[in-house]
Amino acid sequence: MRNEERRRPKIVVMGGGTGLPVILRNLKDQDVDITAVVTVADDGGSSGIIRNYVNVVPPGDIRNVIVALSGLPKLELDLFQYRFDSKDQFFAGHAIGNLIIAALSEMRSGIFGAVQELSAIMKVDGHIYPAANEPLELNAEFSDGTTLTGESEITAAHKLIKHVWVTPSNKDGEEPEAVQEVIDAIMTADQIVLGPGSLFTSILPNLMIGNVGDALRRTPAEVIYICNIMTQKGETEKFTDADHVRVLNDHLQQNVINTVLVNTQKVPDEYIDYQRWNEMSRQVNHDFKGLREQGCRVVSADFLELRDNGAFHNGELVVNELMNLLGQVDSRNAEGR
Repeated sequence: MRNEERRRPKIVVMGGGTGLPVILRNLKDQDVDITAVVTVADDGGSSGIIRNYVNVVPPGDIRNVIVALSGLPKLELDLFQYRFDSKDQFFAGHAIGNLIIAALSEMRSGIFGAVQELSAIMKVDGHIYPAANEPLELNAEFSDGTTLTGESEITAAHKLIKHVWVTPSNKDGEEPEAVQEVIDAIMTADQIVLGPGSLFTSILPNLMIGNVGDALRRTPAEVIYICNIMTQKGETEKFTDADHVRVLNDHLQQNVINTVLVNTQKVPDEYIDYQRWNEMSRQVNHDFKGLREQGCRVVSADFLELRDNGAFHNGELVVNELMNLLGQVDSRNAEGR
């Protein structure tokens, strides 16, 4: 009798910014079924300009995730990532990939179908799902009671954020929803990974979509948060690792985070170039008692990569730990059969 084909473990990675591709590039080498759920609430840089011109989902984060999971040769990827440096008023600063995503979004009447088609063209190994099929706006209430709309404006305010939520950028009074494929991926996952990335502007915009938050509260998958190494100016200054988790759980109105990955390797004094990496504030302090009080399993290890006078996650070390945690889930499931 022919052996039944082995089912590949399903991992959903959620976030945005520069942290998500770091994990995905290393995860691609593992024998897992990857789904990346990418924020659509960015309004800065080339993405923001294109969004204002043609009213499509900002493509920058999606472009970087496509490249991270693509099987195309380097030349094609370099072309897709190429950013114009001409003095032309429109093209200067735009990445070719952003323009392609914007064009396909218009052709296919939405970002979701466009990304699926482009993923096939780019030979993506895995699934890339925009968190919503329409552009969203990030809103924030600060501790002083004031509010702002727009990811870049919220970060630039440099005020303590109390709460964030998302609204459709081109509709009034309607709650944003993720497409069913996103919800199905969350509900059938073996492991869900949040981060690394900006807490309020890269991770929470995904979770604040109503049916996404509901799915995270109901999923049987292990939900893992990769805690940031450095606090972020204008977002998480003076935060401990427990504070990061507390914000996630409070926004989801439930202790959703099962496991948190915490870097314990010290960033050398005077290493960080704070002018170049002006969003970095200081290294995140540890509060293991506060994490345990929220029901978290804590995995603390050296996840640090020092490069270009900045502190980042070492994608290989993080993915190795994710695979170790996934193996523990597989072992428990096998024992239960």
